[in-house]
Amino acid sequence: MLRYTLMRLGVFAGCFLVVWGLVYSGIVPRGLGGSNLLWVALLALVVSAPLSFVLLRKERDRASEKVVAKVDNVKASLERNRTQEDGADDATRTAQ
Repeated sequence: MLRYTLMRLGVFAGCFLVVWGLVYSGIVPRGLGGSNLLWVALLALVVSAPLSFVLLRKERDRASEKVVAKVDNVKASLERNRTQEDGADDATRTAQ
């Protein structure tokens, strides 16, 4: 998941630099007053989101599979613990 996050930040940083260059060259309009940096960041976010969706699809799927596997392991562990507790409870009730 860390790798996917770093790759996503890299795509955003690349888009930020490209948008910054376009704004300062005058191709894309500047923000109002002192909001230019916010304007560039917002444009970079809008551009990087669909790019990340397309370019990082395989990495996102790989990260998703790892998360699902970890959740399944935790669920299985909780189920094992619950059945052990139920077994111990049943044994105690039978002994009485």
